[in-house]
Parts: sequence; structure tokens; C-alpha cells
Amino acid sequence: MFGVEHPIVQGGMQWVGRAELIAAVANAGALGCLTALTQPTPEDLSKEIKRVQDMTDKPFAVNFTILPTLKPVPYDEYMDAIVQSGVKIIETAGNNPKAHLPKLKEAGIKVIHKCTSVRHALSAQKIGVDAISIDGFECAGHPGEDDTPGLILIPRAVEQLEIPIVASGGFADGRGLAAALALGADGINMGTRFMATQEAPVHEKIKQEIVNATELDTTLIFRSLRNTARMFSNNISQQVVDMEREGKSIQEIGPVASGMRGRKVYEDGDVNAGVWSAGMCIGLIHDVPTVKELVDRIVGEAEDIIRSRLGQIVA
Repeated sequence: MFGVEHPIVQGGMQWVGRAELIAAVANAGALGCLTALTQPTPEDLSKEIKRVQDMTDKPFAVNFTILPTLKPVPYDEYMDAIVQSGVKIIETAGNNPKAHLPKLKEAGIKVIHKCTSVRHALSAQKIGVDAISIDGFECAGHPGEDDTPGLILIPRAVEQLEIPIVASGGFADGRGLAAALALGADGINMGTRFMATQEAPVHEKIKQEIVNATELDTTLIFRSLRNTARMFSNNISQQVVDMEREGKSIQEIGPVASGMRGRKVYEDGDVNAGVWSAGMCIGLIHDVPTVKELVDRIVGEAEDIIRSRLGQIVA
């Protein structure tokens, strides 16, 4: 459907989903995903899409996330920039993308919608998206409020949906890819694992923090606000949790958990500069390969598991 060689999607990641990483993922045969709102203006997004197009002739997607913000975002202008760029795949996330679908369909753009529940996935299928990325509780970023892990959520989605499903949340290696396919998904989405690659625009100190971390090194923030987000455990994420416990408002918490502070983490290598997203799969990440090395390894591991280990067990 999307013209890629391998059933692997690189998830949209604020500040990380830039041209160098997306082109590397596309050239490795997977689906790279440029993060629209990392770019400060729609004009900057158009330029960044052009940078990817200059670095690869392979298909890639643009992530378009609609979430509550303290500052208004010109979503329509960002969407126009995507449509006019000639990109043919978009990943929508957050709020319902229904208002944008007529424009996307008219432009021949395939839509993957990211969901954290089967009921939302069914609604997205009904309005005409082409595929679903179903996000389990293990994921980085926003896992929703149902706390359903992928081992349950993925097969439940497969039971209910008729369109292709990308399994997201907790995936970092070939074992995960083989497991996702066994559960009925058509591929996997990885965010945190791609952060620890050589091409990712992330400071080397942060990449080493990821390598050294365990599955226990994430924290859920914004639980009290019903806008749960999974972040790397650091001083700032703990401060946010403490502020929530004290009953602080979003206006008080917002400056502490601001995205601009998180950006400094990736740029300066200061693990405590702000909150930054990390999934529980962080405990499965042990090195910083090139994107191609990572994709080839994951595909090779999955093929070995399916052909050899599982084949032997069945025999």
C-alpha cells in the first residue's frame, strides 16, 4: 500500500523527526515519518520536506498531530504545506482527522491514523483512513487513558478492523516484529529505537542515556489531566508528577513541561533540561547503529525467528 520494502514505520517524534533521519529510514527500505510541528512555520515545513526529497527518492510520510496546546497552532496552513509538497503518505494523530480527509483524498494521499483504543480505530476506519497505527500502553508520548498493553490491544484491533494495522508501542527489535506479525498486525512502528541511531538529530549524551536505561526508566505525566504522556524519568518529569499531586493547574505545569525545554535535551545533551519522550522499549536498546544496520538487523532477526525457531517448535 505504501510502497516500502520492509513493514517498519519510524514514528513521528517532536524535534527528532527531521530530514536526515527520515531520508535514512526511507533509504533503508522502511517508512520514514517527518514531524510537521517540529518545524516552526508551515513555510519551514515545506523546506524540510524538500530536504527529504533531495536526499531520497523513496516514499516517506509526514506526521500531523493535533493536540490541545496553550498556544494556537495554524493546523490548516501546515496541512496545506503537506498537500502542496507532493508527499503521498500522512500519519495523523491526536484529534479526529475527519475535517482534513477530503483534501487528503483529493490529493491522492494515503492516511495512517494513530489510535490508542479500538473504539477510536473503528471511528477512524469509518471516516475513511487507509490504515491504523494502534498504540499500546508501553509507547512513548501519549498512550491514551485505557492503559491497554499491546499484547491485548493489537489482536483486539485485528479482530475488529478491516484495514491494515501497524503495531506501535514497545517495539525495538526483530523479536517484536515477529510478535506483532503473529498477533495479526501488518507491521510495526518504532520511535524510541530510532532515536538511538547514528542519523538521529539527538545529542550523543542522550543516545547513551537511552542505551544505559532500563524498562523502568520512564514516567507517566499528565495523568491527573487525562492527557497521559510517557516520558524519560528525570528531575523534570518527577517535578511535573509532584506538581500534579499538589493540584497545580495546566497553566502552572505547562512552563515546566514545555516542548521548548524538551528540545534543549536533544540539542544540548542535558538529560534534565526538560521532559522528553521515551517508551518502555528503552530497556531493549543496547547500541547506536546506523539506521540501515538497525532495519536490516530487525528484518533479519524476525525472519530467523519465523523460519527457524518457530518452525522448529512446530515441527
